[in-house]
Amino acid sequence: MQHDQPATLDSPALRRGAISVKTPAEQESMRIAGRLTAEVLDVVGPRVVPGITTDELDGLCHRHIVETQRAVPAPLGYRGFPKSICTSVNHVVCHGIPGDKRLRSGDIVNVDVTVIHDGFHGDSSRMFGVGKIAPAAQRLIDVTYQAMWHGIRVVGPGVPLGRVGATIQRYVESNHYSVVRDFCGHGIGRGFHEDPQVLHYYEPKSDRIVLEPGMTFTIEPMVNLGRPEVRILPDGWTTITRDHSLSAQWEHTVLVTESGCEVLTLGAAERPPA
Repeated sequence: MQHDQPATLDSPALRRGAISVKTPAEQESMRIAGRLTAEVLDVVGPRVVPGITTDELDGLCHRHIVETQRAVPAPLGYRGFPKSICTSVNHVVCHGIPGDKRLRSGDIVNVDVTVIHDGFHGDSSRMFGVGKIAPAAQRLIDVTYQAMWHGIRVVGPGVPLGRVGATIQRYVESNHYSVVRDFCGHGIGRGFHEDPQVLHYYEPKSDRIVLEPGMTFTIEPMVNLGRPEVRILPDGWTTITRDHSLSAQWEHTVLVTESGCEVLTLGAAERPPA
């Protein structure tokens, strides 16, 4: 979840000195938080069916995090956010607030979970189709998933951060979709949102940051079936596509390693695509 629009890329926060490099002990804490986050999504996934409300999904996730994991749902109370997860349905791009509206067959929904354990955050989101969904919706979901993985695959020590966004943008636009530019991925650790900001499109100034082992951040492209422009509703959170086209998002937390990167939020059955 990321409420702020990206800061200007001339910001001092984009200098290397502002980016947290985790120690081996902190990396292990991040692994635990990441595994717990993935577990919540594994648990909630089978419940995303026609007739359930997003508020019921929120309650399921909240109870699992608090009662089973003995952890903390990071979104709850964050800058006034009222729920423990985000649920973004159809043309909602991100930050959808769970409520009493029931999901219907044909809907697509993003469930975004962030768990705090021992002071460290894990952050991930997945797309789910409700019942039988249209082929166009499934293709959007699949392309967005592949776009995330294209970005993940280029992560490694010595890589300019801008290469991540360039790779995602190239893949998305080659499939005739658009990348949302108003929101981005982010550093993560003891803080929910740390530096660097991870754009999902190419901005040359992003190349000022060169990745190094111990950096942790999210890659979470939001991809629209139509145009990239978005609008935030009066609740201050729910963000929709301006043209009301469908939107999809996937998110993983990654750790830069000596030889590449480690995905910290893989689901139990998830394997990186070939």
